[in-house]
Amino acid sequence: MGMYYQRLRDLREDKDLTQEEVGKILFTSKQQYYLYESGKREIPFHMAKILAEFYDVSLDYIAGRTNNKKGMYYPKLLPEENRIINKYRSLSEKNKGRLIERLGMLSGKKQ
Repeated sequence: MGMYYQRLRDLREDKDLTQEEVGKILFTSKQQYYLYESGKREIPFHMAKILAEFYDVSLDYIAGRTNNKKGMYYPKLLPEENRIINKYRSLSEKNKGRLIERLGMLSGKKQ
């Protein structure tokens, strides 16, 4: 878990933020945030969640469990896959069901 200290620093520096600015995001002092970033104190889970949302990365990335900023199980989608997902999201619930049925027929699997 020790890798997360470096990740906190790297993420902060990538955004050109100071420790004081990140402390304000977490509603804590610069000194307290310094302790988290230097590894002298473990960052509370609720604060790690706030930073993951702020930096748009996964908790797995902050914890050093993966080098993929979106997480261990976040596959990189192809452009056409993104288009399909966006079109699917715009469908009514009824049409989503129809599409899933048709995809089942095309793949030869029953849904």
